[in-house]
Amino acid sequence: MTAPNAAPARPAVAVGAPLPDEGDHPGLSRIVESLSQLADDLSVPRNVRRGAQSAKDELAKPRVALDVRIASAVYVLDDLANDPNLPTHGRTAIWSIISSLESLS
Repeated sequence: MTAPNAAPARPAVAVGAPLPDEGDHPGLSRIVESLSQLADDLSVPRNVRRGAQSAKDELAKPRVALDVRIASAVYVLDDLANDPNLPTHGRTAIWSIISSLESLS
């Protein structure tokens, strides 16, 4: 028998599984998809692909506040946008992603 004022039981979460973040903005999945495309684009330098993956990883951290994740990803991407070896289309993609991230916060 449960107490009348007891809180409902929360479903168990597997160890190591990311916790669901109910506060995420719906546009975040589109941004993550853009970062995935940039990370898979073989026409941009390897360090830019790694940086795009790093920004994507920053956005996926489940226990960090959304505004902190966005700021971390923007920091990584801003550094990449200043790479002199980055092709024009890659720089434009990064600026677009940064703009989308800044509109979320």
